[in-house]
Amino acid sequence: MDIIKVENLSFFYKSGEDDSPDFQALDNINLTIKKGEFLAILGHNGSGKSTLAKLFNAILIPTEGDIWVKDMNTKDEEHLYDIRRTAGMVFQNPDNQIVATIVEEDVAFAPENLGVPPAEIRELVDGALKTVGMYDYIKHAPHMLSGGQKQRIAIAGVLAMSPEVLVLDEPTAMLDPQGRREIMQTIRRLNEEQGMTVVLVTHYMDEAAKADRIVVMNSGKIEQIGTPREIFSQVEELKSIGLDVPQSTELLYELNRAGQQFRGDILEVDECVEEICALRARA
Repeated sequence: MDIIKVENLSFFYKSGEDDSPDFQALDNINLTIKKGEFLAILGHNGSGKSTLAKLFNAILIPTEGDIWVKDMNTKDEEHLYDIRRTAGMVFQNPDNQIVATIVEEDVAFAPENLGVPPAEIRELVDGALKTVGMYDYIKHAPHMLSGGQKQRIAIAGVLAMSPEVLVLDEPTAMLDPQGRREIMQTIRRLNEEQGMTVVLVTHYMDEAAKADRIVVMNSGKIEQIGTPREIFSQVEELKSIGLDVPQSTELLYELNRAGQQFRGDILEVDECVEEICALRARA
């Protein structure tokens, strides 16, 4: 079942000046995202990946073409609330989403504004914080938390709306390695254990390698779509558009260039070690 469907989508940013042309950020995008899928979107700066993420949540509306979120067209203002509740959005900087001085009050903010009964809000807040592993911080001040903890609070605030899709726009870009690990563990748990559809915009190749499928964007267009192994085995093609590959893939690629014969679709460190050990055993 497709939970998001994109058809012939183009988007232009208005120039703001009468004599300047509008800037085209997306050009004729077609894409379907299945319910329960973990989809990663890769692309260099200016490729259009963040613009596409904002269109999924109806923060932006297509200039041309259509997006359906659970069969609701994002151009239909009557469905705007339902679309944003279905596809929750998490941004790069958690400070932009934290609005209260106490963790539980911040997570409760959206349900309260929707008129959800207090007893139900209590359940939603507690459940969301437990899901992201932050329940023990329920009475803490968000500004006293680490970057990774703040981002988990931001995710909890979205989860309190009970979304079916979690759209994350470079959620680890401002975090240290520990914070990145915390967020990726949370995202994978939501996808694998709760079946939540995840759309992750990222510039970290190792994060994208955990996805079911990867969309590679370049200059506002979809360059490639495939599994991580399919995408990252095309090292030279990715490098030609300014992207890297996971470190294990890069290592074996360079060894192959030096005359070795390793598989070209290795992603994980353990796989890389096994390949090198197998070669030594054959020598």
